[in-house]
Formats: sequence, C-alpha cells, structure tokens
Amino acid sequence: MSLVPWAYEVSRRNLSGPLPRRWAHVQGVARKAQTLAAAVGNDASLLEAAAILHDVGYAPHLALTGFHPLDGAVYLRGIDAPERLVHLVAHHSCAVKEARLRGLEEQLAAFRDEEGPVRDALWTCDLTTTPHGEPTDFASRVAEIKQRYGPDDLVTVFIDSAQQDLADAITRTTSRLREFAC
Repeated sequence: MSLVPWAYEVSRRNLSGPLPRRWAHVQGVARKAQTLAAAVGNDASLLEAAAILHDVGYAPHLALTGFHPLDGAVYLRGIDAPERLVHLVAHHSCAVKEARLRGLEEQLAAFRDEEGPVRDALWTCDLTTTPHGEPTDFASRVAEIKQRYGPDDLVTVFIDSAQQDLADAITRTTSRLREFAC
C-alpha cells in the first residue's frame, strides 16, 4: 500500500471512532494539503500523509504524555512510519513552543524540525481548517482556538507565542504557490 492510503487508514482506525470531530478536522486538513501540492513539488504525498496523521496523537489509547504531536510521533515511529513523516507530525504547528510550556521540549528534541516547504505547508493546512474540517482563515482559526480553550489555558498562551511563526509559515507557503503559478 502506498503512503497516502496507508496514512488515511491509520488515521481512520485511530480517530474516526473515539474522536469523530478530530477525524473531520484531519480530513479537512488533508483536503487543504491537496490544494497546496504545488508548493511542495515531489513531496505532495508526504504532505497529504502528514496532514491526515498530524493529530493521531489525540487518540485516547495513544496518549502517553498528553501532548499530541509527541504522542503521535512516538506512535508512528513505533509502527515504522517513514522518518520524515514522523518528524513532521512531531513538529506540526510550532509544537516546540508548546512543548517548552509543557516541560516536554527535551522529549520533542528526539525529532527533527525540517523547517522547509513541507513543514510550512502542513502548518498552513492545520491553521486554515476548522475543528469541523471546513476551510477558514488564519485569524479566525486563532480566535477559535483561544475561545475554545479560554484566556488562561496553556494552549492559549502557546498560540499567542507561536502566532507570528505560524503566520510566517503561511506567508511562505502562499509565496511558494504564487511562484509556481507564474
């Protein structure tokens, strides 16, 4: 089985039953990844696989630390997923900043942040998709996250600290798409 169908099956198996809203979100993120394929060239399949798997660590039976990027990466490594895919899941959406707040930065450091077009596109997909899997803009997504978690939650503190890095990734991805269109 090729990477993308395999990723969909792994994600479906872990998220669709226990977390149907999360399953809807990752499907929306994967749809967005398909629209950004030109921004990552030959890595389009990797982007889509990372998009459908980026939140697999939310599955209750996979939660070791309670920090879903890390839990997802540990799980994927354990089932012999491709290393780049594992690293992209570990570092999706500026996870290092939240890991610091949670005291998990050292554990996350076991995974490499590739800081390139695929990573930027994955962050773009996640931060422009609602929890229900619908397209949205970045500002609305950030506002939704803050409203959902409340002003004093660690996730709100994280999103405030990561907002510029996330916006920059979206800008870089948009620029790459424009370059491809020219």
